[in-house]
Amino acid sequence: MDITDTLPTECMSHIISLTTPRDACRLSVACRVFKSAADSDSVWEKFLPSDYKEIISSSVSNSSLITSFSSKKDLYFHLCHNSIIINGGTLRLVLEKESGKKYYIPVGVVQRFIPWGDIPDDWI
Repeated sequence: MDITDTLPTECMSHIISLTTPRDACRLSVACRVFKSAADSDSVWEKFLPSDYKEIISSSVSNSSLITSFSSKKDLYFHLCHNSIIINGGTLRLVLEKESGKKYYIPVGVVQRFIPWGDIPDDWI
């Protein structure tokens, strides 16, 4: 007996939504039925932050993001790869791809490389 024949797609989607975005992507390549369940908006809605609509609508320039993507999965990956400016232009929001965790980064912060080594001067 094959589980994909006995469980409705909605049930499989719910089960997949209890995992992680990475697991959902892995399951989507396992078989056609899992792909349908894993790619559903109900799954990716759970991976997006619960307040994603409010965040996007209050963003400085991307308030149309919610309607500009054909699926919640596409929106999720857009937010992982592209920050949006929020809080009056003072913060950038980025989602961490593997978990959907929100990261707020001040707009003026520039990433810097800090060399760590065995030389005591590196620690000053």
